[in-house]
Amino acid sequence: MGKARILLVEDTKAQATKIKNFLEVAGYDVIWVEDGMSAIKAAKSEQVDVILLDLVLPDIDGNEVCRWLRLNEETRDIAIIMLTAKGGTPDKVAGLTAGADDYLPKPFDDVELNARIYACLRTKSLQDELKKKNKQLEDMLTQVETLAITDPLTGLYNRRRFEAILTKEFRRADRYGHPLSCFMIDADHFKLVNDKFGHHTGDTVLKEIAALILKNVREVDTAARWGGEEFMVLIPSTTKEDSLQAAARIMKAVTGHSFSASPEIKVTLSIGVAGLPDKAIDSEDKLIQAVDTALYEAKEKGRNRVVMG
Repeated sequence: MGKARILLVEDTKAQATKIKNFLEVAGYDVIWVEDGMSAIKAAKSEQVDVILLDLVLPDIDGNEVCRWLRLNEETRDIAIIMLTAKGGTPDKVAGLTAGADDYLPKPFDDVELNARIYACLRTKSLQDELKKKNKQLEDMLTQVETLAITDPLTGLYNRRRFEAILTKEFRRADRYGHPLSCFMIDADHFKLVNDKFGHHTGDTVLKEIAALILKNVREVDTAARWGGEEFMVLIPSTTKEDSLQAAARIMKAVTGHSFSASPEIKVTLSIGVAGLPDKAIDSEDKLIQAVDTALYEAKEKGRNRVVMG
């Protein structure tokens, strides 16, 4: 477990010197303080593994020190062994209730003290290992969840996640009478990019388009890859008329962008816009149909434009 650091809280100099000498010979790094306030400060400022805490101190009762250490986030995980001449059951119960991990009555045998310190260190080591494994598990679950809702190429939400968010936002807008806008975005003639520059370059262009879309919407908006070179944007609390400004920003950003793969690549967008309120749209599916129809109309009219359904 390496060289452990012990915080010894003992106001009797002779007793403290004896314990400190023994612990240092046993291979521990020892910090000695004489009162409760000093113990609290040392526990916060020093990296200690175990605290040997005398119950009777000149300023603060050892149980109060223990309670404070357990309530403080920086010190709550430090192992505490209470040392005291008061060995009665009520005193032990009080110490353990205050948060001590162990209770050793004075006078005690040095070998027993060492064994109890080692037991605390072993428990702490197991707890640290458990925390580490729990953190690894949490990270893995986060990665799995992210993979389940994210498009692997662009990093935007995938179609399934977008549909789930759309359902939630549509119901909220319908219930409270709030406006809700949706874009369907298509990169015009994108097959030509793939045919001329290759699919790897095409993927790079799609990633940059996705980044530009994300940059030109609000944090509360949802951008997703719908499939192929199609993207969706959901804009809550905004009418479709007001959302046209966001559509124009996206078009301008992509049209004027210099793609990293080649300065020859120029991309325009066709965007279909629909939203609530609209008497003809009473479900999420009809909203999707409306933006799809508006996008089709944008393509029919020559592409590189926004059409509102």
